[in-house]
Amino acid sequence: MAAPPRLGAFFVLILLLFLPPPPPLRAEEPADTRDTAQARVRSAPAPVTDVARLCECDLLVAQCDTNCCCDPDCSAEDFSLFTTCSIPVVMGDSQLCSQKAAVYSLDVEANPPERIFKIIDQVNPSIFCIHATNYEQALYFKSPEIPTAENFDELLDKFGGATFSAEPDSWNLDTDAQNPPEANETSRYEYGAPVQTEDAFLRLPSPVVSSWCSDANPAGFLVNQATKCIRSVSVEKCDSIQALSMLFYINSSILAVPKSSQMVNITVQSIVVQSVNGMRTLLSSSEALRLPMVLDELCINAVLGVNYHITHTDTGEIIEAAAAFVLGAISREALSIEQSFEISFTQENTQPVPLSGNPGYVVGLPVRAGFQPQGSGIIQSSNKHSQLTILHSTSTQDCLAAQGARAPVLFGYNMISGCKLRITAAMKCQPLAQTLLDVLKGQSFPEFVASFGNSQAQDVLDWVPITQLHISEQSSCQIPVSLGIEIKWTKYGSLVNPQARIVNVTATITSSTLKQLPSGRERIIPVTSSVVFTDISSPAEPSYKAWPTINIKLPFDFFYPFV
Repeated sequence: MAAPPRLGAFFVLILLLFLPPPPPLRAEEPADTRDTAQARVRSAPAPVTDVARLCECDLLVAQCDTNCCCDPDCSAEDFSLFTTCSIPVVMGDSQLCSQKAAVYSLDVEANPPERIFKIIDQVNPSIFCIHATNYEQALYFKSPEIPTAENFDELLDKFGGATFSAEPDSWNLDTDAQNPPEANETSRYEYGAPVQTEDAFLRLPSPVVSSWCSDANPAGFLVNQATKCIRSVSVEKCDSIQALSMLFYINSSILAVPKSSQMVNITVQSIVVQSVNGMRTLLSSSEALRLPMVLDELCINAVLGVNYHITHTDTGEIIEAAAAFVLGAISREALSIEQSFEISFTQENTQPVPLSGNPGYVVGLPVRAGFQPQGSGIIQSSNKHSQLTILHSTSTQDCLAAQGARAPVLFGYNMISGCKLRITAAMKCQPLAQTLLDVLKGQSFPEFVASFGNSQAQDVLDWVPITQLHISEQSSCQIPVSLGIEIKWTKYGSLVNPQARIVNVTATITSSTLKQLPSGRERIIPVTSSVVFTDISSPAEPSYKAWPTINIKLPFDFFYPFV
């Protein structure tokens, strides 16, 4: 029998049990653990956009769109009828470095076919990518503040000026320290830059919030404008209202170039006086200023309209400025008047070219045309109308007498004209063919047509080349008998205010064979010109050829007893 343990050893065991355990030895942290922690710190933030809820092809409200695999309105039965997924991958901003992408596909081997949906991580291979979109205000459109009677004046002071800032106050940096004043100076005006004066800029009053005139609208360089607005007046105070005086529009000299000391004075080009009943009279002398004054309960010499004309060089320097005024009389009963303002720009040593729209063509105005010499811009057509023209019909209908008579092609108007040519046996083929070609095309047929009504000559890409075709027969003597011009145009821009833009012009000359006439015989040939405008922005009507045909054989007595 074994001896029992001694009592001292038992107490030692009890003491060891109640002592605190020794601290563990600190082991070195593995390298892969540190890398994982650092990668977790550098990981991209949680996505802001839930790609599973995005669907670009979901167009119908509360209805399933065909082949739209992300449409939440589609059921499993709808998916079984799909042939493909019109949008297989849906993701948010493609500029992010890493983001979630929703992938849609169809399992056609299943019975019935079903949709497969999964979320994957999409990595942008570009080194110029956005790691995190941490500016929350850029992720949504801020609802504009609705004008009320309480905040109207505040909104007008903030947004009623010529320019205003839509950036947060936190973005306002010390730009003067970063960009010294001399760093932004330029030696010429650029397109759209405000025309500067010695005190601010050239004013072109226009309606801002409502139809009332605002004098804070600057005139932009090379930007032709025409505005109309309402001005509140009082006959008793008409001589103290600045906007009714000629001095208000000509007392500030224009800077020849921005931020320069060279000034250009605004001269008075003409003065037209309008009576109370609307009759206008051009004054013979415009040297003396006519200031508004009260006479017999009328405010006379009040400015009703101003037309600025600015002349500039090809380097963007203003060298001349003139203003034409329309002055009128205001009766005591009138509480407001309508003022009109206009500004136009012309390069020196050039003739002003009339526009046919701004920017799109206006129906009824001429189609602008021109040439392009090698290595230069567009030169306007040198004919009388400086536009695209066709043969003008005369009362005699004689083609030889109509040579040189041209009519402008008006946008949107289908036109046709013609004449008759009397041919005798003594006429030679080649001189006759050249004469008829001059009758149809004119002395100088243009090479280009302006795509917009206000296309500038220096913008060569805004001009459409004219494609010329020739249809003739195989014979020894061919004479042109018709010219057909087809102008294709489309609606460009916003659906609310679409602008007419010409995209293609084709001129087709059709020739006919001239047979030799016996001596003493004559022949009359009709010669025609036509213009057709085609709107290619509207959908084409379906042709009957698009309908399917059924190739079956009916029994011989199918229509019995009818014949």
